[in-house]
Amino acid sequence: MNFWEYLVNRHQQLLTDAYQHASAVFQCMVVATLLGVLIGVATYRSEWAGNLATTTTATVLTVPALALIGLLIPVVGLGVAPTVIALTLYGLLPVVRNCVVGLRQVDPSLVDAATGIGMSRPARLLRIELPLAWPPILTGIRVATQMLMGIAAIAAYASGPGLGNVIFRGLASLGSANALNQVLAGTLGIVVLALLFDAAYVLIGRLTIPRGIRA
Repeated sequence: MNFWEYLVNRHQQLLTDAYQHASAVFQCMVVATLLGVLIGVATYRSEWAGNLATTTTATVLTVPALALIGLLIPVVGLGVAPTVIALTLYGLLPVVRNCVVGLRQVDPSLVDAATGIGMSRPARLLRIELPLAWPPILTGIRVATQMLMGIAAIAAYASGPGLGNVIFRGLASLGSANALNQVLAGTLGIVVLALLFDAAYVLIGRLTIPRGIRA
């Protein structure tokens, strides 16, 4: 059968895989964002601490995804667990780095003014520094999400959820009638999801970033 016939016949399964793929990436990005911002907030005031946080999270990216997932399997088993851990670790660097950079770029005079009117440090952080650092943080989240879309496909190696299963089934049956259709459907599905997520981030940016500080 041709590609369009394959999509029509398997659309229900493909939609299920696409939903699982998007859900895994979204949930891992929520965790990576929370952890990344916490790490950034805890380290940005110190030059060495910020550099250590950035270097440590960058080191994770030097480990091939397939190798990391393979190392996690004996520890946490197959399925969702190694997928969540790997994706969360890979998603940290752009968030941590951009959070540190964004907080360090906040005009010190604004922080001094807030201190002068009696704002506590937590209040300054929540009401002044983080809102001004939000544009680069959001950029980091966008970059991390695009990375995780592709990396999540490799999670099928550990019986993880998502469109990677479609791709792996196609690769495992090369030469069969639907092998190319499976690889193409999984790949295009990931591309479409990545574009949809990016469009959502653009909308979030327009809704949450004041025009005066919008890049």
